[in-house]
Amino acid sequence: MQPWFILCLLLLGAFSGFSAGLLGIGGGALMVPFLTMLFTAQHFPTTHVLHMAVATSLGTVLFTSLSSLRAHHYRGAVLWKVVRAMGVGGFIGTLLGAQLASRITTPWLALIFAGFIAYTAMKMFMAKSVSVLSSASLPKPPILLMVGSMAGLFSSLVGAGGGFVTVPYLRSRKVVIHQALGTSAAIGFPIAAGGLVGYGVAGFNLHEALPAHSWGFIYLPALLCLASVSVLFAPLGARIAHALKVKTLQRIFSALLMLLASYMLYKSLNTFELLA
Repeated sequence: MQPWFILCLLLLGAFSGFSAGLLGIGGGALMVPFLTMLFTAQHFPTTHVLHMAVATSLGTVLFTSLSSLRAHHYRGAVLWKVVRAMGVGGFIGTLLGAQLASRITTPWLALIFAGFIAYTAMKMFMAKSVSVLSSASLPKPPILLMVGSMAGLFSSLVGAGGGFVTVPYLRSRKVVIHQALGTSAAIGFPIAAGGLVGYGVAGFNLHEALPAHSWGFIYLPALLCLASVSVLFAPLGARIAHALKVKTLQRIFSALLMLLASYMLYKSLNTFELLA
């Protein structure tokens, strides 16, 4: 790999790790657009470039979520009963979703990413501030497992840790923002694990069409660079998250997601033109 490519990956890893701790989104939703740019610049196959970005992002989330989780758990911000139910569902959903995503072409996958992230951003932006936890508002484990499965399915399509589903959902159930972020970080681990296995299997038969040092759709050199620094910056983001006001966190979350949705919409339309 060229030095500039390695440097970009290290910077992206630091940025995504910090945002994972700050926003509870595992860094994946932020990583995919930038990895798509970098992989495109490296002339990775156009038909698989987004699949590789999504798969490599999920692999990185596996490590980042552990670091972010530890920092949030230290502050008592993880609802473990919720994690157990939604985590199992998330693993299953992402494992199966990776097989589905591998059959969707790059422009459609980018369009799905843009649409869903934009919807999530608007919903979070308009969410009302809730400063207390009402445990009675949390549904029973089977419902949480189903929601986790949905989060895993969508995560496999967009390469995120599921925070763009789990954070708004927990907020709607009157969970305070810091606990929603911490719990989302914990759920991100089983979601990423399912995606790692799923995308590894899905791209196994395409190894001749993919760059060297790839395991399925996962580009291992990029995963190594991203994970090695993201785990160092996730605790920093978590510390800052607990020092910020609820409204500020919601605004940051929404603004970042809208920017990424805009880029992926452009990527989708541009790829449609190239493949036409």
